[in-house]
Amino acid sequence: MAPPSVLENCLEDSNSETYPDINWEDIGFSLVPTDYMYVMKCAKGEKFSHGNLIRYGTFEVSPAAGILNYGQGIFEGLKAYRTEEGSILLFRPEENALRMKAGADRLCMTSPSVEQFINAVKDTVLANKRWVPPAGRGTLYLRPLLMGTGAALGVGPSTEYTFLIYCSPVSNYHKGPLNFKVEEKLYRAISGLSGTGGIKSVTNYAPVYPATTEAKAEGFSDVLFLDAATGKHIEEGSACNMFVVKGNAICTPTTDGAILPGITRKSVIAIAIDLGYQVMERGVTVEEMLVADELFCTGTAVVVNNIASVTYKNTKIEYKTGAETVAQKLRKTLLGIQTGTIEDRKGWTVRVL
Repeated sequence: MAPPSVLENCLEDSNSETYPDINWEDIGFSLVPTDYMYVMKCAKGEKFSHGNLIRYGTFEVSPAAGILNYGQGIFEGLKAYRTEEGSILLFRPEENALRMKAGADRLCMTSPSVEQFINAVKDTVLANKRWVPPAGRGTLYLRPLLMGTGAALGVGPSTEYTFLIYCSPVSNYHKGPLNFKVEEKLYRAISGLSGTGGIKSVTNYAPVYPATTEAKAEGFSDVLFLDAATGKHIEEGSACNMFVVKGNAICTPTTDGAILPGITRKSVIAIAIDLGYQVMERGVTVEEMLVADELFCTGTAVVVNNIASVTYKNTKIEYKTGAETVAQKLRKTLLGIQTGTIEDRKGWTVRVL
């Protein structure tokens, strides 16, 4: 049974242009509870049909739910951007919908259609539009979740699935220069197509906590993981794709099943090609990374960010940073498209308001 809808009250609230009493400069990338979340359910073997906006808060789930016992769940991340004129834009939400479907297929889950996904995201943004920061002061981060919520004791696909979206205003994911540490003992995903590194399974993230916790305790910003097969090629950070720059050439590890096909990654590749750079998707060795001119990371949360240094086997390698780097040129163009200050000639943005 679907949760009770508060759509009418929600629409009344969303008509207000009053921002919440919040200091946008201090929000960082931490959860700020907003007004509404979106919930839609379906039974195994059926299709999603109709969802509801309800007040943000806790919800009940059986202790025998598939998400709690067997990790049957995936999530997405995307942002809503306020333009200088006051409009609100989404960036390539259909790509998030398609990636969620790919993850759902891998985990034997029913997923919402692309249209249902995008409409649910739009509804969530409109219901929480007062939480979309002013232009240039942050974004509204949206977290769609797909979970097995049916109760079952045995191992197997859930009998019920819940699609949920909540949101939070955010600003910068990282503060200050980024200094990564190469992790040589733990791996985030098995190599090749047989694992789940290429989808946003909820089970992919907690296993990296020991490595990231240790690295941050040592003063590093994040960890750079290597491939599990040989330990000779770079893969990802804990939540970002990696790019290596040498001269006019930009290389990024291929998404071969172990690496998440990032939407920001995909967009940056297209922008870099348009700007005249030679872009290659292939295996990138540690040795190649160590002699690069630049190293940068991409992701919905991190956007495009220079990495100032990488420490490998206790040796610190430093890279170019600053406004004239390739990474910052790509970042400027990407953000310009996302926020409406640069014409979107690729049809990437979707207007919500």
